Parts: sequence; structure tokens; C-alpha cells
Amino acid sequence: MPLPSRTTFDRLRTLVAIDDPDTRSERVIPEVFTGRELATIPVGTAADVTAAIAKARRAQREWAQRPLRQRAAVLSKFRSLVFEYRDEILDMLQAECGKSRASAQEELLDLAFNAHYYAKYGPALLAPKRVPAPLPGIIKTKVHYQPKGVVGIIAPWNFPIALSISDAMPALLAGNGVVIKPDSQTPYSTLAAVELLYRAGIPCDLLAVVPGPGGTVGSALVDACDYLMFTGSSATGRLLAEQCARRLIGCSAELGGKNPMIVTAGADPHVVAKAALRACFGNAGQLCMAIERIYVEEPLAAEFVEILGRYTRDMVLDTNYDFSVDMGSLMSEDQLKTVSRHVEDAKAKGATVIAGGRARPDIGPLFYEPTVLTGVTDDMECARAETFGPVVSVYSVRDVAEAVARANDSEYGLNASVWAESPAAGEAIAAQIRCGTVNVGEGYGPAFATIAAPMGGMGASGVGRRHGSEGLLKYTEPQAVATSRTVIADAKFGVSEELWRRTLVPLIQFVQKIPGF
Repeated sequence: MPLPSRTTFDRLRTLVAIDDPDTRSERVIPEVFTGRELATIPVGTAADVTAAIAKARRAQREWAQRPLRQRAAVLSKFRSLVFEYRDEILDMLQAECGKSRASAQEELLDLAFNAHYYAKYGPALLAPKRVPAPLPGIIKTKVHYQPKGVVGIIAPWNFPIALSISDAMPALLAGNGVVIKPDSQTPYSTLAAVELLYRAGIPCDLLAVVPGPGGTVGSALVDACDYLMFTGSSATGRLLAEQCARRLIGCSAELGGKNPMIVTAGADPHVVAKAALRACFGNAGQLCMAIERIYVEEPLAAEFVEILGRYTRDMVLDTNYDFSVDMGSLMSEDQLKTVSRHVEDAKAKGATVIAGGRARPDIGPLFYEPTVLTGVTDDMECARAETFGPVVSVYSVRDVAEAVARANDSEYGLNASVWAESPAAGEAIAAQIRCGTVNVGEGYGPAFATIAAPMGGMGASGVGRRHGSEGLLKYTEPQAVATSRTVIADAKFGVSEELWRRTLVPLIQFVQKIPGF
């Protein structure tokens, strides 16, 4: 079994931004598949965060002076290193997160997609842009993009490199320093990617990783950074947004989801059911964009449930470090308890288990079978609360209108999936759904992998966006620079001040009629 070696952990441990880590308390990092110890990580303090931000702030001033093309070249080099060390990264993600190798590879590809997009298109997005001025030829106005300073990133455990490093890359390209608080359960995956960024040319002081509890390290980071990027629960997101608001700093947050899928009568049930396995059970359902609700038109509902149940029961669960496994482990005992509670509550209140529905300690301590439920009603906990595990509920609906109404009947609005008889029909349905991303003919992959498009949530699913121009420019302060060839307010051509002032309005009216103004 290709577990990361102890030498690897020892090397990565040296990258932690903590003074005298040997004198600090430590947290044990287990292999999730078995629970056995992989390594320990020193626990940071508020003082460590303060020191890391101070170093990043000093390094940021020099980094921001580097030409954009040089900063972009670092991301291109990083992308090459990600591919070169892909097996080591996949091993680390599997060991620390319990992922199947296919789910780990999705995360690795996210790094590559982000590095490629921002290295190629970022310099043009950040370049000064001339905008229409009130008096062309007399006033010239440009918009410049200055870095925020030091960006704080609080990352989750489910995608510890995609939702830390992929957010850090545009912040770094924009000229910022970055301090990351990884989740306490998955610090080494983040450190492994940070090591490659250092090798690619990121100055060590510019990018720091401080592991530790959210109440200590996270709060200190919010109290000192110039902008915050957070991925996690809606409840925590609200608290952090309040902290940011008190300091008058910006924040972006991708939060929870209870993501719907709509399947119309014209869809192919075999194609949809196979795709639903990825959409619902990718990363064991521990994915903000995973599908937890499926609405199927009545003529197709019974057949679809039968096919989905059969495919789900055939899924392979195991601890192998290869691509033979369909689904890996849950991440923690807390996740296992939540999934078990939701399923048992649904069963007790009358739901039917079509597939799965039980823990699998015979495979590993945190395994739970992929589960399909029918007959779920609003009084059941899994109906509206985010399960964040391998559980999906299937509902029969009369028509598309009912499906759309029920899909939108949620406080969340992160991701949705639509399957119809044609792409055009699917797109028409997608336009009616209140979610930040909608995938027509897939579950979540295409929208998340389209780095040129914004990704984020509506409602309780978040504020702000990652990816695209929005995911880069949010890390900047736009600055308008207007240059006048002459002082317009002063009278010209020998006319009196009074006459000149009366002339200004007709002059502006004339200018605004010029074609192309």
C-alpha cells in the first residue's frame, strides 16, 4: 500500500509557519481508512498567525512589484509540478481524507485547471483597462487593480488542496500574500501542494500555512487579514462574515448545499443513473456540490429508482490506493454519526431504503454504504438539512413545473443538475433554477471544471464567487485614474464663467450623441 512515507511528513512539517514547533502541542493525523497514526502536526496559536501575516505583508510589497508575466510563470511551473508529482499527491489525499483515487484525482485536476486558466488569462484580466470617459479626447480614464494585501484562506477537510491552493493561486497572481488555515484533520495535503508552489518560485514568506483550531487560528486570521476566503458550513460562514463586516474587509464564502437533480420523462434512465453515482456519491457525498435530492417525472420514476438502486448496490467500496474503487470512506466519526442519524430517522418515519443504509466497519471504521431513499417527507431530517454524505432521496413529481418548484424550495442554492430529452430543453429548465451553477447532462463536474465561469452559491450557500474574472478581481482594489488634458470646470476660449457654465450641459448632450460614446 503506497502510503506517504514518514520522511515525507517530516519534510512537510518543516513548512508549517510556527516558531519552535517542537515546543507546541500536537495533533495526531490518522490514515482515515484504518485509523492508524500517519504523523503528528504542531498546533498553531494566534501569535503564529500574527507572525505569519507580518512576514507575508513584508514579502507582498516586493512580490506585487514583479511583472504579471513573471507571477503567471510561477503558476505555469506549479501546474507542471502537479502533474510530475501526481502519484504522491493522490496518495496523500487518499491517506489523509479517505478518498477513492478517482475522487482524489478530481481534486488534483482542479489544481491544474486553475493554474492553467489564471496563468494564461490572469495577466490580461489584471491589466489596466481604459473605460469610456465623460469627454473623450479631453479626459482619459483607466481602471487599475491593486492587491488587497494579505488574503486569509480558511479551508475545509473535504477538498484540502482544491479549496485552499486553488483559491490561493489567483490571490497570489493578483499580487497578494496568503496565509492558509487548513482544516485540523487535513494539514499535510495542503502542505504538500504548498511545497510545490515554493519549488515553482513562490517566496516562502509570501505564502504560509498555520494549522490549528478555528476558534484560535481562524479567529486570529480574520482579525488580521485584508480579505477572507472561506469554504465551510453556512453557520460558520455567517459568523465569519460578521467578523469581516466589523473590520470593513471583504469576504467570499462558499457554504452548504442541498443540491437538486431534475430528471424529465424524456431522459435516458440508464445514462442518468450512472451519472448520478458520481453526482451523489463522489467523495462519499462529502462535497458541497453533491446531489442530495432527485426529482423524476412520474412516467420515468419507478424505472429510474430500480436502475439507480441496482447500480448503487454494485458500487465497490474499499481502501485500495488505485482506481479499482468506486467510493472511499467518510472523513470522521462525526460525519459517520450524521449520515447514520439521517438514515435511521428517515427509516423510522417511513422512508424506504432502496440501496445501502448501513455502516460498513468490516471495510474500515468510517465506511458507510451509498444509500438511496424514497418516501422521504419534510418531517425527516434528511429532507432539508444537508447530509454531506452518501445519501440521496428520490421523489416522483407530476411535471417539470413541480420539479422546478421543489428544487427551488430550499434555503440553499449552490448547484443543480438537469437531465432532459435534449440539451436545449435542459437549458430552458436550468434557467428557472436558483443556484449558482447548473449542470445540464451531468452532476457537478463541468461547471466546477469551467474555471472561466464564476462558481458560488445563492441564498445560504454563500457570497461571492471563485473562478473566472470574479474569482481573481475580488482579491484586488479597483482604482480609477482619470487624466484631464485641461481643467473642464474653468472657462475656455475667452468666454465668461457664467456663459461657460451654461454651455456645459449642451456640450455634454452633444458629446453623448456621438456614435460610439
